[in-house]
Amino acid sequence: MMKSNLIKSLTISTALSVFLLFFRVQWSGTLFYAFLVWNLFLAWIPFICSIFLQEAKQKQQTSVVLLFLFACWLLFFPNSPYILTDLFHLKVRHDIPLWFDLILILSFAWNGLLLGFSSLLNIQQFLKHYFSKSTIHIFVFTLFVLCGFGIYLGRYPRFNSWDVVTNPIALFTDIISMVTHPLKNTRMVGVTVFFSVFLIVSYSTLTSLIHHHKNEEQERE
Repeated sequence: MMKSNLIKSLTISTALSVFLLFFRVQWSGTLFYAFLVWNLFLAWIPFICSIFLQEAKQKQQTSVVLLFLFACWLLFFPNSPYILTDLFHLKVRHDIPLWFDLILILSFAWNGLLLGFSSLLNIQQFLKHYFSKSTIHIFVFTLFVLCGFGIYLGRYPRFNSWDVVTNPIALFTDIISMVTHPLKNTRMVGVTVFFSVFLIVSYSTLTSLIHHHKNEEQERE
């Protein structure tokens, strides 16, 4: 029941973002920011993968299926917070008020974060069957650092998640070059560090809030 309510809420929130974009298109007569729909679609993929992974675990699917779903989730997870960087496109335009574009982008970015964090909560539940709590915490920390790096790869060198399959040589060559020469790539270091810190703090705040409400409900009972 809780999972279905979450999916329903995320669907409604996504529909609101799409409606805002449709309203902008009608208002301005341009398709600018239409790419937000694609970015949000990519943010849905890790959330869907996390649900399928939990269901596959319950149905006792083979390890190959579980590893495939987990790999898909891991590969697409950075797309969820990546939408935050679409705020880079925000500027004064003659066809639409700045405040509306701000609400529009924040709406998509908010949904991206919700989808990403929700998927991670699902993944943590899955990992509890195999690893200790401390190991999972280390995994989450490492994930957000890699996610910060993934956001940099997507925003500046303009790599995509599927480049792991379609363009692996160029992708890994650039990654090795950047990692081995961090002082020559200060922007990469800055984006990775500050985005990962932001995501860690945001996710920790969310999980603390969830645990706080759970504890309150248990005390009332």
